[in-house]
Amino acid sequence: MNMSEHSQKYHVVVIGAGSTGAAVAHDLALRGFKVTVLERGEIASGTTGRNHCLLHSGGRYCVKDQESAVECIEENMILRKIMPEAMELNGGLFVAVNDEDMAYKQSFIEGCEATGIPYKELNASEARRREPYLSEKTLGAVWVPDGVFEPMRMCMSFLASAKQNGAMVRPYVEVTGLQVEDQRVVAVEVWDRISGEESVIHADLVVNAAGPWAGMITDMAGVDVPVVATPGVMVSMTGRYCQLVVNRLNVSSDGDIVVPQRETSIIGTSSWTVEDADYIEMPEDHIQMMYDRGSEMMPILREVEPRGIFAVARPLIGRIGEDEREIARTFKCFDHADRDGVEGFVTIAGGKTTTARAMAEGTVDVVCAKLDLEIPCATKETQLLSYRAYYTI
Repeated sequence: MNMSEHSQKYHVVVIGAGSTGAAVAHDLALRGFKVTVLERGEIASGTTGRNHCLLHSGGRYCVKDQESAVECIEENMILRKIMPEAMELNGGLFVAVNDEDMAYKQSFIEGCEATGIPYKELNASEARRREPYLSEKTLGAVWVPDGVFEPMRMCMSFLASAKQNGAMVRPYVEVTGLQVEDQRVVAVEVWDRISGEESVIHADLVVNAAGPWAGMITDMAGVDVPVVATPGVMVSMTGRYCQLVVNRLNVSSDGDIVVPQRETSIIGTSSWTVEDADYIEMPEDHIQMMYDRGSEMMPILREVEPRGIFAVARPLIGRIGEDEREIARTFKCFDHADRDGVEGFVTIAGGKTTTARAMAEGTVDVVCAKLDLEIPCATKETQLLSYRAYYTI
């Protein structure tokens, strides 16, 4: 039986207002739920707001992690339609600068074909015509539909649409505890960081979308989730030296991508694991690696000054001690009733900003199933409001 008319009686609290939490709020509100979003800082102030802004085509994963590649290209095409104001749909090049890269090209093309990623082969002169700052050693390239997004605008578009459907968004409100009664999460304890007020928000269900901080939230309910905080160093160079996203045509590695973002060029990224996503010490050798590897593709990057050096933790599904480069970039929704015997509580983790909408769809499907509701997802076809509407609704 279709029970969408009954969803309004359920209040769902979403913890986190990065891309995943914002997308979950939009999907929940679109399906008729009462929604409150809690974010301890500004919108997109965590992982989403400090990544390298790549709208993935899936090319980085099409050889070794094809499940993630399929997720990326499918969501890339959906986001182009529903969120055009937050995107620069410029495309990307996977560039070969040595014989090893050229040898990898056939595996890359086979991966694109296997995962449905559109591509076009370019010779060296064609590639350098498109991107004059590419190395003179460039041997060839493959074009794919990469793009660039504005992280805060993406989140604000999701949240503006959620607010239009009745959601309440509360930035600068930190979760300090979860109230559990009879093995069920029934309320969220919060601290308003502006007013200093402490309060309790009752909920029928809580969605933990806190990214690499998800473990801090699950600890409050006495349960565990296999999320590894995996930082990466990025260096934002002063000046925009490519119009397309430039990737190394080889197995994903450190410093093998340059993303144009407004008037900067972001070189990224490295990878390691930390215990606490709030305290990331950036290794000096990782910073140097960004300059060294990025300039192999674009030598001019050795000649310009950095505008900023930063790091952010990815919320990968795995355990400390695993090789972080081998952890899949796919996502999973954890129902803590099935997993830990605690009702009214789910965690969404993993994935990419590119796949936030799909992560939200899977999460809200779990919410509906738990509440015995049959409400189809409509976010694939629903045009999002402009990010500007976030401040006027």
